[in-house]
Amino acid sequence: MLIVMNHTATQGDVDAVSRVVTEMGFTAAPIPGSERTAIGVLGNHGYVDDTKILELPGVQRVIHVSKPYKLVSRDFHPEDTIVDVAGVRVGQGCKPVMVAGPCAVEGEEQIIKTALFVKKAGADMLRGGAFKPRTGPHTFQGMREEGLKLLALAGKESGLPIVTEVMSPDNVGLVAEYADLLQVGARNMQNFDLLRELGKIRKPVLLKRGMSATIEEFLAAAEYILAEGNDQVILCERGIRTYETATRNTLDLAVVPLIKELSHLPIMVDPSHATGKRSLVPPMTLAALMAGSHGVLVEVHPEPEKALSDGPQSLTFPGFDQLMTDVRRLTGFLGY
Repeated sequence: MLIVMNHTATQGDVDAVSRVVTEMGFTAAPIPGSERTAIGVLGNHGYVDDTKILELPGVQRVIHVSKPYKLVSRDFHPEDTIVDVAGVRVGQGCKPVMVAGPCAVEGEEQIIKTALFVKKAGADMLRGGAFKPRTGPHTFQGMREEGLKLLALAGKESGLPIVTEVMSPDNVGLVAEYADLLQVGARNMQNFDLLRELGKIRKPVLLKRGMSATIEEFLAAAEYILAEGNDQVILCERGIRTYETATRNTLDLAVVPLIKELSHLPIMVDPSHATGKRSLVPPMTLAALMAGSHGVLVEVHPEPEKALSDGPQSLTFPGFDQLMTDVRRLTGFLGY
């Protein structure tokens, strides 16, 4: 349920409504807006009698929200959320951001060389995996803390904010020491202990959609993070599993405008993991931007044929340079 206050409502009116909500056995979550304040009511399951609330001073109307996600919902928070990642703004009205880098950090020379190149080409953030959740146990699992240190070094050398994945609640503090944006991979989208832990920190989170997750499940996962107090969340579509085997996954671009209707959180796209094919990454990057994505994550490697993971979907340096030329043309056409 969402309680919308009049634009003339005082802070005392808001506090009085919050007290009544608490007395009813629910949690009140005030949501300040540019013109008026709304109060989200959390903890209700099913219809709530709003008679007592409507009688309170300053209350304009009550909206009954049936969605399992409330803090994430645009009904609760009509204004778009802008996420700040070490000075890079992500969200509606901001220039779409480009996040680039290797699937995995493999060594100092590789990550610094890549960081300097993607920075020169126009990337806004550097991605790279230090902890790698792989399908099989015998494949490269990442350099772990040493990889984080190399990422931080590459970020310092290039001036780019760092994006990297955190896999366990126990590692949130460690990864947060080095990363500017903490990524939750598709396999961990419903790792609820991890989501809760990320909700307790004050660093932005990039939440990837699970490969078999519905939109409702995706947004409900984000709700776990916001419910703990962290509203700096970026959603990411990275392809879903379907019957099609010609591509690694099926990129669900319809989710971009749909998420923008349902939620106030920014939405980005990862065409590298979605397609699994280098040749498909550039066209799907441009398609994602045309669909309204607030940014794109692509994998870039100095020698993809020698990459320890995801080489076939990683762009070469010349390939990324050409992509950025095309991106600049498109974003210019879109008015950025």
